[in-house]
Amino acid sequence: MTDYLKTQDIDNLINIANQFTLQGKVRTVKTFGSGNINDTFLVTLDSPDEKYFVLQRINTQVFRQPQLIMQNMCTFTEHVRNRLQLHPLNRRWEVPRVLFTKDNQDYCRDINGSFWRAISFIAGSQSFDTMQNIEQAKEIGYALGMFHNLISDLPPQRLADTLEGFHITPLYLQHYNEVLAKTSPCQSPEVNYCLKFVSDRQTFAHVLENAKATGKLPLRLMHGDPKINNVMFDTSTKQAVSVIDLDTVKPGLVHYDIGDCLRSGCNPAGEETEDWQKVYFDTELCQGILQGYLCVAKEFLTENDYTYIYDAIRLITFELGLRFFADYLAGNVYFKVKHPEHNLARALVQFKLTESIESQEANIRKIIQDMK
Repeated sequence: MTDYLKTQDIDNLINIANQFTLQGKVRTVKTFGSGNINDTFLVTLDSPDEKYFVLQRINTQVFRQPQLIMQNMCTFTEHVRNRLQLHPLNRRWEVPRVLFTKDNQDYCRDINGSFWRAISFIAGSQSFDTMQNIEQAKEIGYALGMFHNLISDLPPQRLADTLEGFHITPLYLQHYNEVLAKTSPCQSPEVNYCLKFVSDRQTFAHVLENAKATGKLPLRLMHGDPKINNVMFDTSTKQAVSVIDLDTVKPGLVHYDIGDCLRSGCNPAGEETEDWQKVYFDTELCQGILQGYLCVAKEFLTENDYTYIYDAIRLITFELGLRFFADYLAGNVYFKVKHPEHNLARALVQFKLTESIESQEANIRKIIQDMK
């Protein structure tokens, strides 16, 4: 992002921001957030009504058809706003709004052809990178449950698939096997552990896709990246008020979201820990997240949905480890790394977390069963 600021002077950023400004004038444009896909800026206005909005340059290397992202976002945010008007909640809940240009477009391009969009700012809110306590875990779960609930009656066919193959574990396994066939990894204890770990779970990788193919799990809309720092909390009430980062909302299985939320939320050591031997899955945090999630999601979940929640938690953790390990074997071509063994270290964390989940299967299944 900083490199981009060097080549684009502030005046040009202000000019781009002004394309989306229907009232007031742009005062400042500053870099914002810690996302590693899009370039994000916070725009400050001199308007008394709306003082801020978020300006983003979409990474078109990742999202090849950015117009489809905007089309999706306009469709489901309008659907959610209409639903909230008909059935208001008894607490604060906000959906980021797509802001339009003076020409009534949901994006604009600059002189370099870069793709820009603007989104409303969720005032009086903040996000967190790690889980603070059980109460926050419940709110994280509530936020994902509310997100799923509000779009549960929107036909998945209304949205385009903006990232084909994303969270389809058998495709990641296929890619891994192709990479493995072309490489001769060094025979360290860590590498051998990972090789055996994946080899022992080849058939398990298909569990959710098989359930979808046989009609046991329905195609719905999913968020795609429901990690903890994509949930915004009201700074006063400490309650969840919004789910952001909506670029990956697309047709899929809600189980990928449930699994990813629990994977990222129930690992107190974090994804980047060097001490992978001490990684474990915290079932108390799991119980908190599921309690918050199911209090809302029970309105649309089926019996089969409950049956596959454990598999989702285990699978998505394994999937991320598989992706890290495959990237390590391929020479670190996808994920950014700080050193050559970084993706191997990340894979070890996820595989150790998967082991911890597997060792607590009976307990996790009981937690799910007791909440039905």
